[in-house]
Formats: sequence, C-alpha cells, structure tokens
Amino acid sequence: MNDKQITKIKINGFKSIQECSIDLDMVNILIGSNGSGKTNFISLFRMLQALIDGELQAHISKYGGPNAFLFFGSKKTECMSAEFYFGENGYQFTLTPTADNRMMFEKESFYWVECGSKPVGSGHFESKWEEGCGYRIDKFVKPILQNQKWRVYHFHDTSDTALVKQMHGINDNIDFATDARNLAAFLYRLKTAEENSYNQIVRTIQLVAPYFEDFILRPNPLKPDSIRLEWKDKNSEAPFIAAQLSDGTLRFICLATLLLQPANLMPETILIDEPELGLHPYAISLLASLIKKASVEKQIIVSTQSVELLNEFEAKDIIVVNHKENKSVFSRLNYEQLKVWLDEDYTLGELWKRNVFGGRP
Repeated sequence: MNDKQITKIKINGFKSIQECSIDLDMVNILIGSNGSGKTNFISLFRMLQALIDGELQAHISKYGGPNAFLFFGSKKTECMSAEFYFGENGYQFTLTPTADNRMMFEKESFYWVECGSKPVGSGHFESKWEEGCGYRIDKFVKPILQNQKWRVYHFHDTSDTALVKQMHGINDNIDFATDARNLAAFLYRLKTAEENSYNQIVRTIQLVAPYFEDFILRPNPLKPDSIRLEWKDKNSEAPFIAAQLSDGTLRFICLATLLLQPANLMPETILIDEPELGLHPYAISLLASLIKKASVEKQIIVSTQSVELLNEFEAKDIIVVNHKENKSVFSRLNYEQLKVWLDEDYTLGELWKRNVFGGRP
C-alpha cells in the first residue's frame, strides 16, 4: 500500500455504527445480512468526499439532516467522529448537530505519528483542511486530501431512463462517473488516447457476451458535442443501442470499464456497492479477477451479498459485518480460526451459509 491509501479507519456514532476500528488492506470484501451496516460503512466515504469538496452541509441536507447521520439520532448520540489513517499520517474530524439542522466541526485535525494530532480548527461548517494546521504535518496530509478521491460506484440503475443509456456530452470524460452516466464519452476517450486499455475492456466483455464485437463510439451527427452508447453484434451490421443490452451485460460493461481503465485515471481507493447484481456466476468469477488485478495498485472496498464472489477471495480479504445489540460490528476473518474447515475443502461461501463466522441474519 502507498501513503495515499487508507490503512486504518475509526468510526464513532455514525448511523448504525456506534464504534468501529478496522484495518484496511488492498482488497476489502464486506459481507453481511441486509441491514447489517455494510451500506452505512460505504456511505461514510461519500460523506468524506463531500466534506473534502466543501459540500458537507449540502450532503447532510440531501440525505436527511443530522439525525440521519447520528447513531440512533441526536437524542441518543451527541456527535459523530471519524479518523482516517494513511500509514503514519491521518485526518480526523468530529461533527455535532446544531439547532438549524446543520452539523458543525467540533474538531478537525491532522495526525502524524511523530507528534500526534494537531488541530485545523473548530466551530466551522465546512472543512478547513486546505488551510492546514500550521505544522510540518501539512505537507504530508494536505496532498493526500487534495489528490485522493473516494468514489462509491453503483451501477444498479439500468432502467429505460437510466442516465447510462442517454445522450451526454462527448467531453464529459475526465473521470468515469460513479453511476456510469458518461460511459460512452469515457470509452470514446479511452479508444482515442488509451487504446491498450480500451482493447482489454472489449476483449473482457466478449468473454461474458460472446456476441459482442465492439462499441460504436461516434459523435451524434446532428449534435456533434454529444454521444450515446452504441455497439455492434458479431452477427449484424446494424448498430445497437444500450437499451438492447441485457441489464447484467450493461452492468458488467460498467464494471469492466471501471476496473480496466488506466491506473493513472483511477482513484486510489475504489468503493463498489453490490457489484454482483444481475451477473451470471461466470461473470462474477471474472469480476473477481478484475478486482484482484486492479488491487495490485489501487485499494478496493466492495460490499456484497454474493456467495460466488466471496468464494473467489481469501479469508484475509473478508470483513464480516454483524448486527448485534442494534449496532454494526466489523471484524476481519482470520484464516487460522477457519483452518480446520478450509482444510476439509469447505469454501468461504459454504461457511458463510452455515453461519460459521457470522454475517447472517
């Protein structure tokens, strides 16, 4: 891991997470029952990104106000806090609700193992991380917050009105959108400037959809600054549109594009919420290979309920989320504790279904 990726996270008073301290690795597969807290853990990173972007109050308002973020609401929990560690460096904050339905920084600080926490400020409503704390720590922590992106990707919407199927700006291609709304423009960029990555994406899609030949990526003749996703079937000369792809195939195309784009275009930490939705078991196996490949350089955090996906990883990659006594409890699997089962050729998925290590209702 490099010093831009999260090595440890501590959470207190956030949604269903009363307290949590968990080490993160390059691959982190979260499993657990519905309502266990996997999505809440993932959503913290959406909040972190909004906070870094100076949009914390808009984010809080959009998702229900302070009571929606505090463990059992403000009557139960006075404040929430989070600490993100990047090796020897860290970023910490504590938020408390206010009478006008906002959340205020009770404390914001940088951390360095050599000197501990140094305050950035308090009493403000948007992060002051760019101002720093006035110590040497600034030159280590500020670049991480400035250059890192914590993107939560979900490709669930494949309905007729899904943005991935719509026309969009051809220049909307700097980053791959978290809901794939700019898929055609991003693929157009890759085909034009990153041919090796583009060809790898096409070949990978063909493994899941043998009829797929290639994308047809071209500006709209009537509106040259726009583009939409088109593709070619091996058995037809006529172009097809995204609406003529199955939901599972379209989602796999999004996942392949995300995980096979050039490393320099990826965030340092990639979060994917339930990527297995609608995928064939073979596609899930292939997805696991893509995750492992991307994790050589990038940190991957995945929330899943797929036994097939779980079976593709090792015990050390798995974080189990249990809902106990009305709170989310996180623990990483220990191979030694499961060795007697795994030596008998049980898979992790089978042990999960047998409730050997929890993660079930």
